[in-house]
Formats: sequence, C-alpha cells, structure tokens
Amino acid sequence: MDPQEVKKYKLGDPRTFHYLNQTNCYEVANVDDAREYLDTRNAMDVLGISQDEQDAIFRVVASVLHLGNIEFIKGKEFDSSKVKDDKALFHLKTAAELLMCDEKSLEDSLTKRVIVTPDGNITKFLDPASAASNRDALAKTVYSRLFDWIVDKINNSIGQDPTATSLIGVLDIYGFESFKVNSFEQLCINLTNEKLQQHFNQHVFKMEQEEYTKEEINWSYVEFVDNQDVLDLIEKKPGGIIAVLDEQCMFPKANHETFAQKMYQQYKNHKRFSKPKLARTDFTINHYAGDVTYQADHFLDKNKDYVVAEHQALLNASKCSFVASLFPQLEETSKQSKFSSIGTRFKQQLQALMETLSTTEPHYIRCVKPNAVLKPGIFENFNVLQQLRCGGVLEAIRISCAGYPTKRTFDEFLDRFGMLTPEAVDGSDEKSACAAILDRMGLLGYQIGKTKVFLRAGQMAELDARRIEILAHAARSVQRQIRTYLTRKDFITLRRATINWQKLWRGRLARILYGDMRREAASIRIQKHARGHAARQSYKKMLASAIVIQTGMRAMAAHKEYRYRRSTKAAKIIQTQWRGFQARSAYKQQKKATLTFQCLWRGRIARKELRKLKIDARDTGALREAKDKLEKRVEELTWRLDIEKHMRIDLEEAKGQEIAKLQSTLNEMQGQLEEAHAAIIQEREAAKIAIEQAPPVIKEVPVVDNTKLELLANRNEELEGELSELQKKIEELERRNLEQQNESESSSKKAEELQSRISQFQETVERLEVNLSNLESENQVLRQEALDASTNEDISEEVKILESKIASLETENELLRNQKPVVVQQLVPVEQIQAPETKIFENGQEREEVQKAKEVVHVAIALTKQKSLTIRQQENHDLLIKCLIEDKRFENNKPVAACIVYKTLLQWRSFEADKTNIFDRIIHTIRSSIEEQKNISDLCYWLSTTSTLLFLLQNTLKASNAPSAASHRNRTSPTTLFGRKMTQGFRSNPSGMGTSSGYSGITEKPDIQSRVQAKYPALLFKQHLTAYVEKIYGMTRDSLKKEISPLLNLCIQAPKSVRPRSTRGLSRKMQSYIAAKQQAPSIHWQSIVKSLDHTLGVMCENHVPSMIIRKTFSQVFSFINVQLFNSLLLRRECCSFSNGEYVKAGLQELEQWCTKATDEYSGSSWNELQHIRQAVGFLVSHQKHQKFVDEIAKELCPVLSIPQIYRIGTMFWDDKYGTQGLSQEVIGKMRTLMSEDSIVNTSFLLDADSSIPFSLEEISRSFLDISISNVEPPDLLRQNSEFKFLVSQCTE
Repeated sequence: MDPQEVKKYKLGDPRTFHYLNQTNCYEVANVDDAREYLDTRNAMDVLGISQDEQDAIFRVVASVLHLGNIEFIKGKEFDSSKVKDDKALFHLKTAAELLMCDEKSLEDSLTKRVIVTPDGNITKFLDPASAASNRDALAKTVYSRLFDWIVDKINNSIGQDPTATSLIGVLDIYGFESFKVNSFEQLCINLTNEKLQQHFNQHVFKMEQEEYTKEEINWSYVEFVDNQDVLDLIEKKPGGIIAVLDEQCMFPKANHETFAQKMYQQYKNHKRFSKPKLARTDFTINHYAGDVTYQADHFLDKNKDYVVAEHQALLNASKCSFVASLFPQLEETSKQSKFSSIGTRFKQQLQALMETLSTTEPHYIRCVKPNAVLKPGIFENFNVLQQLRCGGVLEAIRISCAGYPTKRTFDEFLDRFGMLTPEAVDGSDEKSACAAILDRMGLLGYQIGKTKVFLRAGQMAELDARRIEILAHAARSVQRQIRTYLTRKDFITLRRATINWQKLWRGRLARILYGDMRREAASIRIQKHARGHAARQSYKKMLASAIVIQTGMRAMAAHKEYRYRRSTKAAKIIQTQWRGFQARSAYKQQKKATLTFQCLWRGRIARKELRKLKIDARDTGALREAKDKLEKRVEELTWRLDIEKHMRIDLEEAKGQEIAKLQSTLNEMQGQLEEAHAAIIQEREAAKIAIEQAPPVIKEVPVVDNTKLELLANRNEELEGELSELQKKIEELERRNLEQQNESESSSKKAEELQSRISQFQETVERLEVNLSNLESENQVLRQEALDASTNEDISEEVKILESKIASLETENELLRNQKPVVVQQLVPVEQIQAPETKIFENGQEREEVQKAKEVVHVAIALTKQKSLTIRQQENHDLLIKCLIEDKRFENNKPVAACIVYKTLLQWRSFEADKTNIFDRIIHTIRSSIEEQKNISDLCYWLSTTSTLLFLLQNTLKASNAPSAASHRNRTSPTTLFGRKMTQGFRSNPSGMGTSSGYSGITEKPDIQSRVQAKYPALLFKQHLTAYVEKIYGMTRDSLKKEISPLLNLCIQAPKSVRPRSTRGLSRKMQSYIAAKQQAPSIHWQSIVKSLDHTLGVMCENHVPSMIIRKTFSQVFSFINVQLFNSLLLRRECCSFSNGEYVKAGLQELEQWCTKATDEYSGSSWNELQHIRQAVGFLVSHQKHQKFVDEIAKELCPVLSIPQIYRIGTMFWDDKYGTQGLSQEVIGKMRTLMSEDSIVNTSFLLDADSSIPFSLEEISRSFLDISISNVEPPDLLRQNSEFKFLVSQCTE
C-alpha cells in the first residue's frame, strides 16, 4: 500500500491493532503481502469494481480495525461506560470519519441501548464489558455485510445466462471434520456432509439398482447404510438439535449448561446421541463416518445474529453511499433488535443447495489427504482408509464388485465386438448375437437385459484385448502383402539400372587403367636410364675429391702429431727436474719452519696457560667448569630421554623384531668386549717392552705436593658424589616413567620389562665399548710419546710421567670392568684432573715449572676444544637441516638433498657414533614437512628423497658382526670426541693426516663404496626412514583414491542422456546434437584419466622410483576394480546392456592410458581390472541365453565366482535390443552349485587392499647404481669451510 493511502486510512504496524495481534503471527513464509495487495487491486479492476468502490471497501476495512481499538471504562453513573482515554477517542474519531457518520451517534450506539416499550422508548446504559461486546458486534456486522457485497459483486461480474437450459456447477466442500475441540462450526459442516452422503447414496446405489430392476436381470439387493436418522436428529422440527438451540437462544437467561441439559433429557434414548462420562456440556453424535464429541460452551453465542437497530440506523444515515447501501432501510418500523438464528439460516441454505443438486446430474470426485503433516512422500494408511470409509468409497466399490459396473446396449456391443465371431452376427437377432459372442469368449457371470448387456468387473478389458489381437493380426497380413509387392518392384528396377551402369563404368575404367599402365612403364624406363647416368657422374667426381682431401689431411695430421710428441717429451724432462727440485726445497723449508714455529708457539701457549691455571687452581675454576659441563650433559640426557619417549610411540611396532636382533647383537658385542680386553693386554705388554727397550735415563725421585693433592682429591670426590646423585635422579625419573607406562599398559607388562632389560644390556655394552676405545686411544698416544721420548735426550723425565699414566690407566680399566655402567659418556678422565706432579730436575726450578704447565695445558685445551666443537656441531646440524628443507633440486634424476645428507653423514661418521641427535632432527624435519600435507607434489618430492636416502643407507650400512674389524677401527681412529682431539693434540705430524670435517675429527677420506658397520642410532634411523617411506607412499596413494572416488560413482551408471535413442526421421542438426549429448558423459572417465596423468607427471618430475610408481597405480586400479564391481553387483539399474557399453567405453580409456604410460610405470595395472572387465563383457554379450555354466565360468568369466555370475545374470536387463539373459536352466544349475558349496550370500563382494605392496629389498633393486660424487652442493654449504669436502669430492 502506498504511504499516502496508509496516511489516508491512518493505519500503522499490525501489532498495534487489537483484531490483528491476538495470534502473534504477522508474516507468513513465502507470502509477499505487497504483491498480494497489488494482485487484489488488479482482480478488483478485472471484476469491474470502480476506484470509488475500491476506496470505500478499504475505508470500511480500516474502520473495522479502528473499531477494535476502542476501549471502555466505567462511567460516572451506575452500570455506565465511556471511552477509556485519548488513544481510544482517536480511534473512535477515525472510525467515524472512515464510515462518514456522526461521532457522537457512534459513541452512543456503542455505550447505550434503546428499549422499545408500549409506553415509550427507554435508554439503557451499558457497562464496559457490554459496550465491548456491542463494539465487536458492530465490527462483525460491518465486515459480514462487506463480505456479502463482494460475493454478490463477483457473482454478478461472472454473469449467468438466465435463458440457459443447462448449467455446470462445482461444489467444493472440505469434508467430514473431527478435532479435539468441536464446536458449532463443526456441527454445521458435518450436517452438510451428512446431506451430501445421503444424496450420494440415492444417486449411486438407488439409481443403480433401479436400472437393474428396469432391465429385469437376476441380481441380489445390496444393502447400504442410510443416515436419515442422523439428519432428523440435527435438523428435524420441532425436536432437532438446531430447533432446541434456537429455542434456548430466545430465553434471556439461557446458557450452554441449560442447552446441554435440555438435549440430555430429550435425546437420552436416541441411538445416534450419547453423553460422554464426566461431561457437563459435551455430547456425542454417531455420524456415518464415526462418533464426534461436541463442546456446547459457545453454541448459543455463535448461533445468535442480532441486528442492533441503533447500528442499522447509524450506518444507514452515513454520508458514504457505499456504507449506506450495505445497511438499507428495514421494512419494519420497529427499532427493536431482531433475533436471527445462524443455524436456521444455514439449514435453509443447505436445503436450497440440495434442491439444486437434485435437478442436476452429479459427478463425484473424492479427494484423499495422504497425511496430517502436509508433506510429500508420506502415506498414512490408517488415515487414508478412514477417509475412504467416511466418503463412502469402500461402499461404492463393494456395490460395483457385487453388481455390473460395465453396461452396453446391444447395438454398441455388436458394433465393437462383432468381429470376434462374424458368423454369429449374420442371420440372428441382436440379443442372441451378444449371447453367442460372450459364450464364444468363455465369459461367465454376465447378464443380458432387455436393451443392454451387463458385464462383471474386468470382462470388458478381456474383450478389448481379444479385439486388439484380431485387428493387429489383420493389419500385419495386409502390410506384409503390400510391402512385399512394393519392395520386389523397386528391387527389379534398381537391379536392371545397376547392371547397365556397371557395364558402362567398368569398360571406361578398364580403358583408363590400360592407358595409365602404358605411361607408367614408359616413365619408369626413362627414369632408370637418366638416374643411372647422373649417379655415375656424381660418384666419379666425389671419389676424386675424397682422395685429394684424404691425402692432404693425413699428411697434416702426421706432421702435427710429430711436433706434439717432440714438445711433450722435452716438457716432461724439464718438469721432472724442476718439480723434484721444488719439492725437495719446499719440504726442507717447511720442515724447518714448522719445527721452529711449533717450539716457539707451544712455549708461548704454555706460559699463558700456566698463568691462567695458577689463578684457576686457587679458585677451583677448572673443577667448576667440569661441573658445569657435567650439568649440561645431564640436561642433554634429560632432553634425550624426552625425545626417546616421544619416539617410543613410533617404535612400538618394531620392538618385536628388534628384540631378537638386539639379543644377537648383545652376544656379538660380548665377544667383541673379550677381544678388546685381550687387545688391551697386548697393547700394555707392547708399551712395557717399548719402555724397557728405550735408552737408559736418569732416575729421579718424585716429590709430591700432598696438600694440593688432597685438596683436589677431596674436590674430585665431591664432584663424583654430585655426579652419582644426578645419576640417581636420572635413574629415579626413568624408573617412574617405566612404572607409569606399566600401569597404563598392563596387558604388555612382561614385554616392556624384557625390552627394558635388553636396552639396559645394550647400553651397558655400548658404554663399555666407548670407555675401552677411549682407553685404547690414550694408551696408543702414551706409547707414541714413549717412543718419541726415547730419541730426545733433554726430556727424559717424561718417561716417568708416561709410566705413571699407564699405571693409572690400568687401574681405571680395572675399575671400569667392575663398575656398573650408568653414565652414557665419560667426559674427562679422573687422572687428567688431578693436580700436576712436582718433579725435581737437575737444572732446577725451570724444568719443574715447564713440566707442570704441560700437564695442566693438556686438560685445559681438551675442555676448551670440546666446548667449541659442541657449538660447531650444532651449527653444522642446522645448516644440514636447512639444506634438506630448502634445496629441492634434482641432478641426474636423483634428489640433491638426499645425496648431500648421505655424503655429510658418511663424512662425519655419524653411522658409527653411539650417541648423536642428527638422526632425530632429520626424522623430525621429514615428519613436520608431511604432516597435514595435501599437495601431491610435495608428497612425491619427499617420497623420492626418503626412498633415495633409504637406498643409500641400505647399500652402506651393515650390522656390527665383525669384532676384529671393529677393534681394528677403534685402534686406528678414536671414536670419542675427546679422544680424537687429544690424539690430534699429541700427534704433530702434518703430512699424514687429512682435513677435519665439521665436528667429527675425521682424519681420513672415507671410502664411499665400502660398507659401514652401523651402530644402534643408525639402525634406528634406518627403521624410521623405512616407516616414513611407507607412510608417504600411503598418503600419495590415498590422495589419488580420494580424488577419483567421486568420479567412480558417476562412471558406474550411464546417465539418461546416454541411453540409446532412435534418430530416425530427425534432421541432421538434431542427430548431431543427440550424438554430442551422448558423448558428453564420457567427461567423467576423461577426468579420471586426467587425474592419473597429473599424478604420473608429478611423480616423474620428482623422479620417484619406477617400482613405487607401478605399485601405486596397481593399487589404484585395484581400487577402481573393487568400487566399480561392487557397485555393479549392488545396483540393478547398472546391470543393463547400455550401461555395460558405457562402462566398457570408459575401460577402453583406461587401457589407452596404460598403453601410453608404458609398462615401466603402469606395470600390471590393466590386469587389476579383471573382475569389472569380465563382468562388463558378460553384460554386452549377445549369446548369454545360449551359454552353459561351464562355458560362462571357464571361458567368458574365469575370474568371477559362481555367486558373482549368478548375481549379475539375475539382475541383467537389456534396455537396448531386448535380448534374453541367462536361461532358467543355467540359473537353476548355479543355484544348485551355490547350495552345494554352502556359499554365503555376501561372498560376491570384493575387498580393497590398503597394504604396503613392496619391501626394502624391492626398493634397493629398483634403483640403478647412483653416483653421488658429482653432486653440486648448494651455495649455503659451499660458502662454509666445514663442508669443503663436498666441493672437493665434486671436483674430483
């Protein structure tokens, strides 16, 4: 509505009007009020309602809304009322303006009532409640009159010819109503339904039986329920319910209770009327559809229809002609209110309707409500059956079944079915002919009347079917003769013309062919001679030129070779002499300078360190530094323990296999330990022999400073006590951790205890091996010093020091054998922390100071170098991890990062280390890179990197099962960081050592081709790497499966657009459109092929091993086979001929992809589709009904089982050619075989395989020999001096 109209009618929010805010429902879903208003306006224009009338209609409706907002309060006089407030007064004025009547008169008509008496008129005031009721009565009257006017206007606009002899009308009634609360409205509606049901009975049942009587046929009378007694109970005068209700309405003091009591007394013996128990005003009527209980609380109010004289006079005097026309002047002069019964008026209108229906020929349409929730797809059987019973449909069906629903006159029957027996029609009357036809057809139960034939239900359809067969046979005979004649005539004409054309064209073609053959022979002869002459001339020229050129070139090459050999020989002689002279000179100068520099530098360093150690000795600085180092080591062990707890979750599956390996390794290590003990005894004997063979020295009596020695000894004992306490705390933490694990995993307690014992034994053996290797290296160093000391006459006092160290080492070795190993790595030997011994030399105090400085310097240098090496180690680890993450290059079809990591670990000898954290960091980097990773390119890169690194480890590592080789390597190269640096500090020969790589202290160039005896961390790293190769492979395979899984659901069934459709008689444009539309659904198969191509391309770009690619696609094709085959068995709509052709075309797409991908990458992928291929071949076979069980099971479908073939054969249907499926004999044979073998019903489905289809040995065999020597390191490592070995190896 326009804003001007809203302002004109003084309307507002619907929530502010009393008549609109009672339900709190102001908006209805899917209903646009503005559009409905415009549609109403347009409908009024179509019906011919003028703009003035439309304006008057909306003014009347607005006045009704304003009347509802008029409220009353108690007035000054007794039982009087007045308008409540200004707001109510505003609505009163607005209603008067809209109705165009006097405001004061409107207020008086609402608050006062005029009573007409013989003595005169009496004005009575109304209380607020009566005034409100009077207001509602006025609003109801105005709205009712407006509604009646609109209905009359619509009827007049539609129009009806008064001279028409016939009419067609539609009577729409909802039907029988029975709710929880039934009032006066339900009584009126159910009365209407009772009337209509009676009319239906009279029309359908009575008239049908009257026709049977008229035709004089044998029939039995069918009884039906007559509801005349219910109608009499409701509407009969004077004893009906409506008459009693009108009588009660006439009494001023009557109410619903008196009305109910009146009915209880009057109808207590009526069979259709009853009173519910414990009810005061309710009553029940037995209708034809069932019992309905009514509540009589508001019957009197709803039946009254007073026309108040004051309202009539007020609105009749309105200045608006439209409002005045709604309330015309009454004929009666009396102004007293007139009572009008709604029930009586409704009964009169219903009687008029029934009279109209009696003059017409009615046709009935029964509407059935399927459910009570008004939703599609729901069918409530009980409610529908009740509606059919209430509507008399079941009774009508019973009558039809018992009677004769089909009736035809003799003429109609003979005209339609006379062709069934032509001989019976000729020469007999109509009745006899009809009887002969029916007898000839073998029908029973029919009746023949005077003018009609009466047939039972279904007999008419049987006659029509026989008639259609006769007509179809006759039409086929006529068509066959005509088509034969026309086809033969066309064939003879066409054959004669074809023979003539063939004769003429064959002669012409023969002549043309003969001429071409002659010209071709002449041309060949000419070309032969011309080409031979040209070839001979060209060959002669080329031969002469080649001889001249070869002569000159050979002479030039001989002269050049001669000159080169002369110059090379002279240069070699000169280079030999010069390089020898240079090497000898350089060696002598370097040796001299090195010895001089070493003496000076070592003296300077010794003096500096002596001053520092004197100060630190007083403050016990060295001991504190050792303590700090020990604390750091404890923290590192704690961190390592946490890492091992985290990794233990990943190692649960490998523990069972590892137990056996560790047990065998333990036995081997025990043998190695015994051999190491024997080797130590031999080394000691050799050292003693070397000392005995040394030249005699001057024996000196050592003088020991007992005070400092006791101080350092006490401090050492304190540190050892703190170390033992820390060790006890670590053991306590480990014990608590084991207890918690045992409580949470009570089912595997014994296995955990066994594993913990084996790990403790392994750690014990490893620690003993480390300590023994340290002792061996130090013994070797001391032996070397002893041998060097024999050649130096000035430092003979060092022999005593060596002897004392050898004795202390022997004592420590015995302690280590008897001590329980609880510390992973011994940081500093105890004898190296002891106070320097005080020696007495012949040359005085200076020799004593130098000896003290040398003793202390060794310890300080070792501690300082160990601290710096730890920092360098961490930096080198960070660089290597950064290279692994960032450098994603490929060289020679191999990942650069994997080769760099392998070369670095091999150079650092990390595989031989007992304790290192570089493996944990590499595994953590790989895990963090693939977690939540959805990009298949990144997954393929890590799959290539990890598989390459695993291959290199497999070809390099071997278990520690050769004790002799291990002991030899331990003797030649110390394994601990401190031992190796001490060896470098004592050995000063620069010519026999290589360059140190990073932090490891390696002094030799590693042999890449040799196999390395791996320690426990390296073997654990190999197991973790194997697990992540399998995990990344599974993620890549599952990603491809997830991508093609939605497409497989679309590929198993051909869409409707692909169904076979005849294009005969269509234009070329339509035929091409249909063909293109049938080819469109192949895009699903093409999408699968594109996904396979994309995955293959990504794997090839990242150089994933071909074996892994083949396994991936084999499992994916197996997944496709399982999904398509199971869907085919579970869905009958897929087992059709056209669907088989559609799936077969898609499988051809996959076969083409396998051919294009070659066997290197596809492998046996195509063979994984055997089930679906054979099932589709069975669907598209045209000879299924001719096959036997053995032929199908062994030749057509050898892979499929009998239940699977039986399932497909029973579900098959040909929607294209209409061919037959398996014969009943074959199906019965299969059913017998299944019952004999006791095959389960669900055995025809396939299971998907999600296992890892390859092993570590297969990965090793899939790689060719990988050369890592020419791999270019990244700039990040090239710029670092610690990784120079990568550059040097690449250059070599």
